[in-house]
Amino acid sequence: MNPTLASIALSGSLAVVSFTATAQQTATSTADPYANIPRPGAQTFPLAAPAGVNSGAREIAPAGAVNTGPFDPAQWVYGDAFDTSAGASIWNPVKAKMLAGGKVTGGTIFAATDASTYCAMANAGYDFVWTEMQHDQRDWESVARMWRTCPHANAVPGVRVAYTDEREIQHALDAGALVLVVPTIDTVEEAQEVVNWAYFPPLGRRSNGGGQAFGAEMWGTVPGGYRATINTNLVLVLMIETLEGVKNAAEIAKVPGVSAIFAASGDLGNFSGYRQGQADYERIVNIVHDAALDAGVRLCGSLAWRDRPDFTCFQAGSETAAIARGAAVELGELQNTQGKVSTGPFAGRQD
Repeated sequence: MNPTLASIALSGSLAVVSFTATAQQTATSTADPYANIPRPGAQTFPLAAPAGVNSGAREIAPAGAVNTGPFDPAQWVYGDAFDTSAGASIWNPVKAKMLAGGKVTGGTIFAATDASTYCAMANAGYDFVWTEMQHDQRDWESVARMWRTCPHANAVPGVRVAYTDEREIQHALDAGALVLVVPTIDTVEEAQEVVNWAYFPPLGRRSNGGGQAFGAEMWGTVPGGYRATINTNLVLVLMIETLEGVKNAAEIAKVPGVSAIFAASGDLGNFSGYRQGQADYERIVNIVHDAALDAGVRLCGSLAWRDRPDFTCFQAGSETAAIARGAAVELGELQNTQGKVSTGPFAGRQD
């Protein structure tokens, strides 16, 4: 099997889940890719072009090269220096749960930038925290700070970025996201663009530029090393929200690297003009359902659809909604039994 395809397959036995370290794991890991620049004179360059001489490397390969003949990117055989082959350890609990066929939940951080709120959500029982970057005004610095405050909480860091953009996706992944949700995917070309920026070569075109995800405090010391295993551990969810996206859902779901497609309950209504329960609405949801099943990827939706057939990953409520629901459970009959006053700003309030 092609190792890049094996690395993103979500079906099959849990026998692939291994926590044995490999030789690629380094003793120290740093988020700064420029931290270990060798001192002058510490390196030699036996295969370097001679000074002042055209080496002819475009047409002729040096001795020992795997890729011979004229240089051709389309025919390039990828090397093993950054091996992402099948058998890499599964250390992302969300990916492991998906492989096992379990239902995955993501609690939503919609507006908070406070690390204590994020960490409370991350330890509240969800599988991942869906940090909202499509509709909120926070910046990546605040997101990175929240994630690194409790990187090994029970729920792993996840995020919905704003669009299929190299900057957005690489900011998210370099900050440590292990679940990446991308909205409003309409075409196969858009899906492929996401894969390009989300995955390291040979599957994608993600730049190896560093960031806190590479540091020892986050994922730098995972079995096998972050760079060599993140292609296998990343969970990529593409949202189907428009009628064009529904039309192309079957092909979108089959793009190598896609872990799941998400039937966006609110925007499928927004773009179709129909509500849940109406035949036209249910038809387009079922088209997305069929696309996921045919492609062998997971099917995601709102937590309200936890009992809908074949849906196995969900977006749950926000931090503010969780506080309100938790307080209601905690207070019971004592909720909203505040004292009554006849004057001042609290006068006249109803239960």
